[in-house]
Amino acid sequence: MMTFDPCRIFRKMARNNALANARLLAACAQLQPGEFEAPRVSFFPSIKATLNHILIVDWFYVDALEGGTLGLAAFDVEEPFDTINALREAQSAVDQRLLRFSDALTAEALASQITVHRGTRLQIERCDDLLFHLLHHQTHHRGQVHAMLAGTSVKPPQLDEFITTNDFEDRVDVMQILGWTEADLHH
Repeated sequence: MMTFDPCRIFRKMARNNALANARLLAACAQLQPGEFEAPRVSFFPSIKATLNHILIVDWFYVDALEGGTLGLAAFDVEEPFDTINALREAQSAVDQRLLRFSDALTAEALASQITVHRGTRLQIERCDDLLFHLLHHQTHHRGQVHAMLAGTSVKPPQLDEFITTNDFEDRVDVMQILGWTEADLHH
């Protein structure tokens, strides 16, 4: 009989997050000069602004999940990276932090309280709720970048074939870049 491991969901979603970020940022690295920062119609006014926002929010929440006190200082610089390559490196680093956190999860840790420093107040959330919020937030804004890419010289990449076994062939490219095997996705 198989047992249900709630931590497995978060491990898979953290990997999905890293894979989707790697593929999306690789596509953005192919943009022609001026396209990265060009004004666009979306929640944020450019691909650059949206990707920087994704990164900053990752810094904010991953720090809280790790027990840190970075808080709103994460937002001190609205767009900390002007180039896609620098942003890509920083996003990869925070994705690795989220993977390490997710890999260390236990059922007890998922139910634990996380303190989010919000300047004048502390927000207390369950770990699993905060993780769901973070992962949903990232998916939401990656979708916006995906849509904005449709108005550039770069074809928007496929971002949704990272969970099921059937999609193996569609993720080989990113798996090789990240140095992962299929076993890394299914533990």
